[in-house]
Amino acid sequence: MDGSHNLQQATADEGGWWTLADEGYWQALLEQGECALDTAPPADYEEMFSALGAEPSLKALLPTSGRDGGNGPVRQGVWQRAINCLNQGDLFHLQVVGANRGGLLVEWDSLQGFIPASHLCEMPSYRDPGDRVAELSQRIGDSLSLRLIEVDQAQHRLVFSERAAQADFRPPVDIFSALKPGAVCRGRVTNLTSFGAFVDLGGVEGLIHVSELSWDRVRHPEDVLQPGEVVETRVLGVNPEEGRIALSLKQLRPNPWANLDSRYRVDQIVEGTVTNVVSFGAFVRIEEGLEGLVHVSELAEGNFLHPRNVVREGDAVRVRVLSIDAQNHRLALSLRQAHGVGREG
Repeated sequence: MDGSHNLQQATADEGGWWTLADEGYWQALLEQGECALDTAPPADYEEMFSALGAEPSLKALLPTSGRDGGNGPVRQGVWQRAINCLNQGDLFHLQVVGANRGGLLVEWDSLQGFIPASHLCEMPSYRDPGDRVAELSQRIGDSLSLRLIEVDQAQHRLVFSERAAQADFRPPVDIFSALKPGAVCRGRVTNLTSFGAFVDLGGVEGLIHVSELSWDRVRHPEDVLQPGEVVETRVLGVNPEEGRIALSLKQLRPNPWANLDSRYRVDQIVEGTVTNVVSFGAFVRIEEGLEGLVHVSELAEGNFLHPRNVVREGDAVRVRVLSIDAQNHRLALSLRQAHGVGREG
């Protein structure tokens, strides 16, 4: 279960869980091919692209793979051995045979494996895809100490980690059995995507969905966390069968919407900072994690082309509280009704 590998899309449902689609090696292969040793065994592209639903014309351009045809009894045995090695936390020493912008490629027991860049001890420093591939390609031929972190025969996926080969590694089965909803755990941020942050818990990664990063609105997880940062999180849910762990950063902090009615009242004048200006109004932060909306009709008297003609992000403003709905996390504010009014406690 790997954050760099399982990216693309994540949506939280009412139960706080998520679904993930693939990116990593397979998406990079579709977009830009790969670099590999001339002596490397051929990858089983037929299987990879079948799992992706690639066009037959595209698959016809790729080399075919033999070795038991992919799903015969020999290959079945290899996948079972991989599962056993995953559960036991076995250590491997494998040679890098290829690279793409997502990470490195290795061969193990007739299967092609992938090492996400976020799971290398020395992560690539370049973000530009071309420079990133060039940097990772320099690792081709290196021998790395690795552990398996994901085995998925249905998706023909074998994912290794160099970081998981470190001394603090615990087999995934131990981690999943130890984690319970509500528990607080410590981990290292491995990857940031538009939908959240992945955190390595010592061999297994959990996801902090963007909605669970902060009580404030978060435009992108990189505004809150950085790769390599060590964080404490609260466990929201654990699904060993799917290899999923849902985490929260904000649940370790006080909920600013709790007891809101005791701290603010309608018609109160408060001070805040404009955090975002949109076509229908402006958001104003009046305390950490607590934002209210000044609707466009409550910005100013008269006509104006856009709310940015009245306020800008970062402006310090005084606003009047129009309504409070703590249960639904809604706070209506007015800028025009606060003009010329002294501050009230």
